[in-house]
Amino acid sequence: MNKAIATTLFVVALTLSPWPNGILHAQSRTPAVTVAQPLQRTIVEYDEFTGQFAPVEFVEVRSRVSGYLQEIRFKEGQIVKKGDLLVVIDPRSFQAALASAKAQLAQSLARLELANRQLARASKLRRRETVAASTYDERLQEQRVAAAAAAIARAAIRTAELNLEFCRIVAPIAGRISRHMVSKGNLIAGGAGSGNTLLTTIVSIDPIYFLFDMSESDFLAYQRAVQSGKLKSTRDAVEVFGRLIDEPDWPRIGKLNFVDNRIDRTAGTIRVRAVFPNKDGFLTPGQFGRIRVPGSPSYKALLIPDRAILTDQSNKIVMTVAKDGTVVPKRIKPGPMYDGLRIVRSGLTAGDRVIINGLMRARPGRKVKPQKGVIRGAGQKRPG
Repeated sequence: MNKAIATTLFVVALTLSPWPNGILHAQSRTPAVTVAQPLQRTIVEYDEFTGQFAPVEFVEVRSRVSGYLQEIRFKEGQIVKKGDLLVVIDPRSFQAALASAKAQLAQSLARLELANRQLARASKLRRRETVAASTYDERLQEQRVAAAAAAIARAAIRTAELNLEFCRIVAPIAGRISRHMVSKGNLIAGGAGSGNTLLTTIVSIDPIYFLFDMSESDFLAYQRAVQSGKLKSTRDAVEVFGRLIDEPDWPRIGKLNFVDNRIDRTAGTIRVRAVFPNKDGFLTPGQFGRIRVPGSPSYKALLIPDRAILTDQSNKIVMTVAKDGTVVPKRIKPGPMYDGLRIVRSGLTAGDRVIINGLMRARPGRKVKPQKGVIRGAGQKRPG
């Protein structure tokens, strides 16, 4: 009886024990993993940079003449056209100066007329030799002085007319105007000196520049690619793509139109500029954004999810499943992200079955039960 009980307890204990039988039971179950072949897609690799939008044209509106600010004809922040009246300086003193210049011209013309008559008389008398040569020379010089005085008076009139015209300050470019820096009734300092008064500013809206800095290493890589014929020169009109910080895709298409002539030795970067259309005026100078510049020719790439990549010190590894279900690790050389997936430059083939789910259950050399999956991109609209 005791022997039978002992035998029964031993069988029960062996059945419930987590040890050898439990291990054998666990090992008998082949873990399931999800596998998929790398996504193949014809792509162009893009380098991304952060930059800032800037106006194509920027003007500080200042007065060319001094005087009291009489009128402000614009609304702060509005769109103005080239030639729109912005500010009026009190013109009365300049009107008086113009009237004075016209009077001086009339006076000079009267003196010139008299000098011409006297020179004509002296010329007739000189031919008859009834007047001294010195007298004739004096009449000639008087006529020349009077003519010069008339020319000076005409120049004074043109200057007075310009000053009167400068009392009406118009928009030199089309764009969005800022606030007025000075209120009506204030004395405006004009002229070309450094102390002239800033009235407002205007920035052009369409098109708009995008300025960014490229590192020396990136610039050198572009130069090498251009030299080998793989890419168009960045100094040509290369098509680029931009977005604002809240835009998930790249809806804005522009062109590179300038690369600086030297690298900033303090920062190790070179300034690059692109231009974008901005017909709706949505882009504002000073806004930050991102830009994509083509970094490779079009080619067929293999893409896998980032989660399928393991790190072993400095190596990047993916787990693949052979035909017999054995887990086979492969060392890869990853590239940049594209459409939410990682580009694989080398180490994989299009037919490899990559484990994309269940990596914790996969061990090199062990058997797994592969279940078919699909690799999909993020689904964003991408350039190229």
